Amino acid sequence: MSSTTLHFDVLIVGSGLAGLSAALLLAPTQRVAVITKRAVHEGSSGWAQGGIAAVWSKDDSFEAHVDDTLIAGAGLCDLAATRFVVEQAPQAIAWLQTMGVPFSEEAGQLHLTREGGHSARRIVHVTDATGAAVQRTLIERVRQTPNITLFENHTLVDLITDAKLASHGGGAPSAVRGQCLGLYALDEATDEVLTFQAPHTILATGGAGKVYLYTTNPDTATGDGIAAAWRAGCRVQNMEFIQFHPTCLYHPHAKSFLISEAVRGEGGRLLLPDGTRFMPQHDPRAELAPRDVVARAIDFEMKKGGLDCVYLDISHQPLSFLQEHFPNIYARCLELGIDISKQPIPVVPAAHYTCGGVVADLAGRTDLDGLYAIGETACSGLHGANRLASNSLVECMVFAQATAQAITQATATPAPTLPAWDDSRVSDADEAVVISHNWDELRRFMWDYVGIVRTNKRLERAAHRIALLKGEIQEYYAHFHVTRDLLELRNLVQVADLIVRSAQARHESRGLHFSRDYPELAPVALPTILTPLSVAGPPQAAKTK
Repeated sequence: MSSTTLHFDVLIVGSGLAGLSAALLLAPTQRVAVITKRAVHEGSSGWAQGGIAAVWSKDDSFEAHVDDTLIAGAGLCDLAATRFVVEQAPQAIAWLQTMGVPFSEEAGQLHLTREGGHSARRIVHVTDATGAAVQRTLIERVRQTPNITLFENHTLVDLITDAKLASHGGGAPSAVRGQCLGLYALDEATDEVLTFQAPHTILATGGAGKVYLYTTNPDTATGDGIAAAWRAGCRVQNMEFIQFHPTCLYHPHAKSFLISEAVRGEGGRLLLPDGTRFMPQHDPRAELAPRDVVARAIDFEMKKGGLDCVYLDISHQPLSFLQEHFPNIYARCLELGIDISKQPIPVVPAAHYTCGGVVADLAGRTDLDGLYAIGETACSGLHGANRLASNSLVECMVFAQATAQAITQATATPAPTLPAWDDSRVSDADEAVVISHNWDELRRFMWDYVGIVRTNKRLERAAHRIALLKGEIQEYYAHFHVTRDLLELRNLVQVADLIVRSAQARHESRGLHFSRDYPELAPVALPTILTPLSVAGPPQAAKTK
């Protein structure tokens, strides 16, 4: 049993753009702990290539950006959240400039590119490696900020709530809303579970792309924050909407390498192996259609033709243009023997972004007092049934700022003593192979049964397999010392359950959720909200406005 309790003003779980932005914004007045399960630079934000959407040109407008977002979101975007993010986006870009992010310029002005679903050039970027450049800049700032303590290689085990405290004899839980008091995290260096206590906890752990066999996400994207919030009693929303990026590089040695949306924005054409262009037959916007349309079109063509992949051709652009605008894509492809100035790029769709998440308001507040969710972990209402390209990084910054402001203005409450993590009745696991086999099985059947195109039968099969895995993993969790692999698998199975249950509740095809059994669009767009047992009765799906 560990007796170590670490006290802070704010705990931030996750070191992507959302988490680091919040840390830097809070540091002037708060003692902040940033808890991240691997090295600080290993989150999804650093993988983002395209850029950050913001109205910057005189030829663009907030209304146009809002309209583009609403169209992509297929009727499910929250208008207030959408306006809020769009109107705050330029300010977020300006803040990054003050941080020192070296955005690409042309003739002394920010260079703006265009991506699928956007009606104007409004993507601010750093060549084709925006996320990496932003992360490098913010990480350097964070390391130089005295009020921020980094806990790398610390994995979230669970949140500590007043209800959990009450079950350990620590008093009664809140009568109306529960409260988050802190969290447990596994320190991999010492194999000790530490207790972190703070009046405010921000979940910024990203999405859950690793629940699928093929994904553009890094290994860290295991839905940790979503699963932990659900177990703590928070509602989740729209988990059926998993965005599959249309163009992941198809190559045996190219793990999760994304071919940016901006390649299509700069004239890239999708081709069949015989050179036939196919997107105009699927949508009048062709390659510039939203991602869900393009991903389904590629999936359709691959299944119809029995293809392993399709091809993205940008070779009509001059070599100098490609090296200037897509230096990382050009270099990586060349390493693998693909010269994109002379030949097309083999691509396949892959799980890319979790549009749903923990229900959160415009200040990132969840159903538990003291608990916030921002970035891909949250469902703010911005993305609806499909995220518009490059709206994710700006969402991270806008909600980091709003949440930091809410925390700074909040009144602190008295802190109870938290119980230490008790592992005195568990032993070391003797069959770690169970974890790896279950991990592999989960990702494969989620890809086969809960992918781009779904059916009732496929979802039933997935639900049955998930129920078996949940029981097996829970038994394992109860009897053995926790490890990062076990914690991630536990979270992925929980998130898979939420995805399947949400998909089963939606009897229509909308945005990223396409069902052969319900191919039509319902007349009214309603979110899918799941409520956990600890909040109100058995877990249930409810569609409410």
